[in-house]
Amino acid sequence: MGHADNPAGSKGQSDLGGRSHDLPAAVDLVILGGGVMGLWAAVKAERLGIRTLLADAGRTGQGASGGLLGALMPHMPDKWNEKKQFQFDALLSLEEEVAGIEQATGMTCGYRRCGRLIPLPKPHLRTIALRHSQDAEICWHQHGRRFHWHVVDRGVQEGWPDATFTEAGLVHDTFAARVSPRGLTAALVAFLRAARHVRIIEGLVADRVDPEKNRVIFAGGESTAFGHCIVAAGHQSFPLLGEISPPLPRPLGQAVKGQAALLRADVDPTLPIIFLNGLYVVAHEGGHVAVGSTSEDVFEDAASTDGLLDDLVSRARDLVPALREAPVIERWAGLRPKAIDRDPMVGPYPDHRKVIALTGGFKVSFGLAHKLAEAALRSVSGEEMQLPDSFALESHLAAAAR
Repeated sequence: MGHADNPAGSKGQSDLGGRSHDLPAAVDLVILGGGVMGLWAAVKAERLGIRTLLADAGRTGQGASGGLLGALMPHMPDKWNEKKQFQFDALLSLEEEVAGIEQATGMTCGYRRCGRLIPLPKPHLRTIALRHSQDAEICWHQHGRRFHWHVVDRGVQEGWPDATFTEAGLVHDTFAARVSPRGLTAALVAFLRAARHVRIIEGLVADRVDPEKNRVIFAGGESTAFGHCIVAAGHQSFPLLGEISPPLPRPLGQAVKGQAALLRADVDPTLPIIFLNGLYVVAHEGGHVAVGSTSEDVFEDAASTDGLLDDLVSRARDLVPALREAPVIERWAGLRPKAIDRDPMVGPYPDHRKVIALTGGFKVSFGLAHKLAEAALRSVSGEEMQLPDSFALESHLAAAAR
């Protein structure tokens, strides 16, 4: 790998606009996509001294990564397996990763291990939750740190949530956390603006990846040769990767629309996330509460919000009395990538190992992206990725071929 002072172009440079982008003829690594996956990959590449071009079709940190919610939720602690262990390790290590980025940039990412409350409206749910409590005692610990799945009769603060939803009590999970999606992505971008080895170009749409010539061809005909190419372009990764293979019976993944809202409410920002039947309520700093999110496989307009979001906000107001008069200050919609098997899609293409997938982390990207990016960079270096088998690109290709 190259270690020149600034081999990829002007230090921290970013370009946006419908003009020639003055692309480098060749770099060691091209990363397609400047969402949370691509940004973490670029950070890891910078730390390794790899000549890198990070190209985004729009602006870095936008798209699905520019949302509002930021809930970092662990899997249920029962039926423990390698995927749950990987997620647990990633969610735990993110704390240190974020602290490092904050120290390097002087910016805040809105991270807090706030925990989570799950209302139990029916007695049989309490019985199930008590079993999960025992599972958490066995599985939710590492290096002397322990986290719990308590079953309690009341929440940490009256009205968070309303008692009418807690007939059988609540789960108080002490492991869940939250982060500001925009705060984290902004800090990652700021880190890369000062990078020695990474150049960012915005407004650069990838048309296709040519694995035979190790070249990315961009819209307008510009191109760059690569040593390796990481495809981290969210839902746009699926057609880019799919075109490399022989025709597949099914696409590698799809775009799923999500809608969320931001409310202004005078609530304690340290309060736990509330999760009930797919509804998230997340307290953030600055008197903001995020509410979300929908999961829409069918939609007409990717960027608009509608009655589905109105319903979420109404449910949140019923769940939390403090939100009943809280004004909505932002409505958001975006497209998230969902790979064919729902799991993240990571790793080299079987017959073209210099092309590496890094996408598909449906609803879990912010908690796993740093670890998935690390695995992708291990692949660039020719090392074993150390991921659950179901995360590997080969696994998703096999599913699409069935």
